[in-house]
Amino acid sequence: MAKYVTGKKGPHLMLYSISTCPWCQKTKLLLADLGLEYYYEDADTLVDSSRHDVMADVERWNPKRSFPTIVVDNSRCIIGYQENELRKLLSV
Repeated sequence: MAKYVTGKKGPHLMLYSISTCPWCQKTKLLLADLGLEYYYEDADTLVDSSRHDVMADVERWNPKRSFPTIVVDNSRCIIGYQENELRKLLSV
């Protein structure tokens, strides 16, 4: 089950990450600095069907299955650490 981080209401953000990935950690820090509400899953901490399900979701949005992958409003995806794209979410 995805973890929830409280913050300002905005677009629905689902962050798929790896717990040890420096770019994923940097993305979480930026979202915290921006004060945005979001959900996240650290794929490497999941097991069995949970990991399979999360990786299937990641692949649907990002065929290369790289991290971080952020799904915005279940309609578009930001792949990698994209500070400018994340900052634009504040104006949505």
